[in-house]
This record gives sequence, structure tokens and C-alpha cells, in this order.
Amino acid sequence: MLFVTSQLFTTGNKAFNAKMIGLVSMLMVVIRICEITLDPMIGGAVDNTQTRWGKFKPWLVVGAIISSVMLVLIFTDFGGLATSKPTLYLVLFGIVFVVLDIFYSFKDIAFWSMLPALSVDSKVRAMFGTIGRFGSTLGQQGVPIVIFPLVVFFSQTFSHTSGDTKTQTGWLGFAIVIAAVSLLGALATVFGTKEKKNAIRENTEKVRFRDVFKVIGQNDQLMWLALSYFLFALGYVVTNSLLAYYFQYVLGQPDKFSLTGVITAILGIISVVLFPAIVAAVKRRMIYIGGIAMMLIGYVLFLMAGQNIVMVLIADAIFYFPYPMIFLAALMTITDSVEYGQLKTGTRNESVTLSVRPLIDKLAGAIAMGVVSIAAVGSGMVGSAKPSSISAHGLTIFKTFMFFAPIVLILAAAFVFFFKVKLTEKKHSEIVRTLEKKLNVDPDDVD
Repeated sequence: MLFVTSQLFTTGNKAFNAKMIGLVSMLMVVIRICEITLDPMIGGAVDNTQTRWGKFKPWLVVGAIISSVMLVLIFTDFGGLATSKPTLYLVLFGIVFVVLDIFYSFKDIAFWSMLPALSVDSKVRAMFGTIGRFGSTLGQQGVPIVIFPLVVFFSQTFSHTSGDTKTQTGWLGFAIVIAAVSLLGALATVFGTKEKKNAIRENTEKVRFRDVFKVIGQNDQLMWLALSYFLFALGYVVTNSLLAYYFQYVLGQPDKFSLTGVITAILGIISVVLFPAIVAAVKRRMIYIGGIAMMLIGYVLFLMAGQNIVMVLIADAIFYFPYPMIFLAALMTITDSVEYGQLKTGTRNESVTLSVRPLIDKLAGAIAMGVVSIAAVGSGMVGSAKPSSISAHGLTIFKTFMFFAPIVLILAAAFVFFFKVKLTEKKHSEIVRTLEKKLNVDPDDVD
């Protein structure tokens, strides 16, 4: 959205710029909301795949290649069509975005749904999940570190700019780097992992596409966790997505934005590394609720910080630190709901169940994109706007979207989790033992 609002539509016609920004953001929101209904079907396709390389790896490779190419394309103006033929640009953008979303889903669902295929033990899963989250934390928090330096570097290299001026070519170079890293990460997973085979995992039937939503709907613990995690993810993503705007248009120090990436990357690594020890001591439930409480403290510090950059960075650190642990607590609970659903329905659906997490993340991301667009346009933070041109009313609108609304969302997430999610580590162990007896499985053969 920062690329769209700052680079694509910067003509002298402000009405045209605002209209096109609105149409692009609406297109992304609508496409993502429509496309997420395909995620369980994509999970079903993965579950039904049988190849010599397993059911996950083929989709990891295909999804990674196609989504990386599409990622690069959306960071272009399609040869100037964004302004010369805006209608054609919107059509092409929509097609590319649909293809990107679908094949990214294949890659993402195949990746995370490997967790229950690596072990049925909650502790072992926590270890694998921690390792996976360690890598994704480096990737996620690496973006704030490299985004502006890369954009500026490629702008200077290919557009011969000076200072911190950013161009479309600079953004394209950034997209190419990210696409390459994404592809390499997928290949590392393909060559570095191996599925476990056991009797519990073999208690699987091919799921018909018309039944994938039934599989999800019958799993009440999965549904309650999905609601809680959606509320949490939406609040977090909105705040995090607006952070770049906060540094550029409120603080007037976009060059300091990369510091948030450095700080959160370090804290993210620490948070992920600490997760196994903390979850062993206080369990997932306390991590989820306590983490949200810590994020609320971060919000309070943000609101008190004003123009003090040091206090802003401290607020961001406190706000972000529990996020990887909350993510892992939710992920481990979703993973354990595979056996919960298996016991309840009689069949095992790994990828369909695990497709819920990326579905929620994408739905939250889609809505967040729309919120960011509304917040940016409504507060006047578009084009060549400066901090001095942002009115007090515009600042109030921005803070409402960045702070106040997300606070309400994550509080609601905590209440839903506390009162409705009952699938604890102890409960999962009981479910596994019940499945072992039901399927006449020797516990020593299951890891």
C-alpha cells in the first residue's frame, strides 16, 4: 500500500489519485476476501495429493515459483498503464493479484500443514513450530530493516537519484530481492524435511471439496480459536501496517523506521527462542492472554510518546515482543486440533485444518489493506504530503485506526480465547491416548 499511495498515482489530479488508490485497495480487499474461501479447498487439494515426494513438497515448489514471479509484477505500473490506461491496469493488476494469492496459499498451507506430519507429540511440535517461526521472524522483521535502504539503493542505481528519494524502479528492485528470498526459503524446506509415517496419520480419507468447510465447521475448538486469532491478527496487522506511515507522516523521520526492524528482529528471535521454555512453564493459555496484556502496555506507551523517537521505539518493542509467542501458541493449538477433529469425526485432515491459520492471516491482511488505505487518505497521508501538512483532525483519524480500534480488537480476542478455547496441552495428550487405543496403535510407534 505504501508503494501504491506514494509511487503509482502521483499525478497533478488529486481526485484521480484518490480514486485510483481507493479502487486498487478495494480490489485487493475484495480479491483476498473472495480468495480465502478457496483456502480450505487448497488444503483439501494438498491433503489429497499423493506423490513420491509426499503431499506437501510439490505444492511448496510450484507455489513458491509462481507467487515469486507475481510478487515482482505487482510492484510495477505495467508499462505505464496505471495512469495512461487505468481501467486496463486495474484488470491486469486484479489478474496478477489473484494468481499471486492462490499460489502463495498453496505454498503457505503446504508449509505450515507439515507440522502435524512431523510428529503427534505437542512438545515436539512446539520445537518444530519454534524453528519455523524463528525463520519467519527473521523474514518478517527483516523487511522493515531492508525496505527503505533497498528501495533507495535501487533508486540511486537505476534511476540515478540522490538522497533518500524513492522511485518505482527502486520498489521493483526491492520486490525482486524479496521474491528471491521467498523462493530460496521454500527450496530449503523441500530439501530439508521428511514426513513421518504412522498409524494415526494413515487414518486419513480423501476429502471431497464440497466437504472441506464441513470438516472445519465440525471442529468447534478450531472455530473458536479462529475467531479469537482473527480479532487478534486484525488488530496487530493494522497497527503494524500503519507503522511506516507513522514514522513518515507523524514523526517525520522515515529514516528511523529501519530501527524498528532491527529492534523487533532481535526481540523476535529472543521471543521465539524463549517460547519452548515458557510454554513448558506456564502453558499456551497464559502465553496468549499474558502476551495480549503486554501488547496493551505497548499501546499505552505509543499514545504517551508524542514526538519522542526513543519512547516510540520502546513502545514498539514492548508491543511486538509477545507477538511471536502468541502466534506460536495459536499455531500449536490449531495443530493439536487436527487430532481433536480426528477423534470427533473419525477422519484426519491435516492441511484442511491447518489452512485455517493462513486463511485468517490473509483475511486480516485484506481488511487491514482497506483500513490502511482509508486511514492514509482520510488523514491526508498520501503522495508528497509532509508531517506539517497533516491536520489535527487528520492525526486523530490516524490514531483511531492505528491505536484505538486495534486495542478493542485484541481485547475481544483475549476474552474469546479465555472463555471458549479449551484445547490445552493436557487435553491434547488425552486425545492422542484415546486415538491410540481406538486405532490399536502401540504408543512406542508414534512420535
